[in-house]
Amino acid sequence: MNLDWPAGFERTPAAERERNRSFEAALGATTKELATEMSRMDVDEWRGEIANAHTKSNGLPLHNASPDDPGFVLRWVDDGEQFAVACDASPRLRDNVRTVLKWVHETRMRGQRPVQTGDSEFAAARLPPGDNGDGDVVAGTATSQPAHEVLGVAPDASANVVESAARARKAETHPDNGGDRDEFQRVVEAEEVMLDE
Repeated sequence: MNLDWPAGFERTPAAERERNRSFEAALGATTKELATEMSRMDVDEWRGEIANAHTKSNGLPLHNASPDDPGFVLRWVDDGEQFAVACDASPRLRDNVRTVLKWVHETRMRGQRPVQTGDSEFAAARLPPGDNGDGDVVAGTATSQPAHEVLGVAPDASANVVESAARARKAETHPDNGGDRDEFQRVVEAEEVMLDE
């Protein structure tokens, strides 16, 4: 069985997948943490998806899963709306599952802050309604948010503005300053995307 990768979400070419050296947790521990996160979210239903490997009843991979396709998709339904996040940036399934876990955890934690926003923290993972009930993913891994939003600048910001905003965000998020490594990487990638444009 092939992985049902969400429509509209680009796959990472196998040659461009990079090992993630910041995750040391085993696949079994990671899937247990992810199941806990999903129960804390109190969603209507959820399911993990991997390709060509035996899974648990919730779709999460078994601790010894080693599919040819290391991609991982997490889908859920909450109040009738469908959501999905996906990752295949690493050649190792455990790292892709861990990346999804970290995104879900960080996003859920943002929702517990006493900050008012225009939409839910999980809005980036909401699937749009489709003609046949299926939809395209509008968000997935760490790079799914538009680069200008990660940096907090206008979409057409000048290189100087981008570099200044990126410098400030990197100082805030740098792991050596107590920041989150994944968020720091998002800022670095967003700066590269904005400057390449």
